Amino acid sequence: GSEMCIRDRVFAIGYYKFMIQLKLIDTYWPLIIPAAASPATYYFMKQYMATGLSLEIIEAARIDGSGEFSTFNKIALPLMKPAMATQAIFAFITSWNNLYTPSMMLTDTAKKTLPMFIMALRSEQFRQDYGVIYLGLFLTVLPIFIVYFTLSKYIIAGVALGGVKAVSYTHL
Repeated sequence: GSEMCIRDRVFAIGYYKFMIQLKLIDTYWPLIIPAAASPATYYFMKQYMATGLSLEIIEAARIDGSGEFSTFNKIALPLMKPAMATQAIFAFITSWNNLYTPSMMLTDTAKKTLPMFIMALRSEQFRQDYGVIYLGLFLTVLPIFIVYFTLSKYIIAGVALGGVKAVSYTHL
């Protein structure tokens, strides 16, 4: 309810002042960074690593002489691709559909986001021109489809890998 709106406004003031200090107003960074480092993303990745990343594999790599950086890049990252793809899709859709933060951070008209463009289309000037409105909606949804179909192959590969692991464990 109303306490949520007040909390968001108080957060927005501090966040805006912080972005001014970092000189990031009128850039896309204040829109990208919070989506990549959200608590929900951290929790999901931690839970996925707890179940999907076996410590035995990491220990075996260390015993075989693999360094930490090499182990992370050659073993952990490939096993984490399904989770990273899932979180990338969620973060992109959340950031893409966000209207509040971009309207606060972006003042240059050339940098306005497509959801901000759709809000402008809802004004009286375009209210009767449904062709322009539908084209704007199509352009807004198109990047979401591109990101989803690009990253979905990693999710499908992870599900298939999980199925192969489950089948191989049952035969032991």
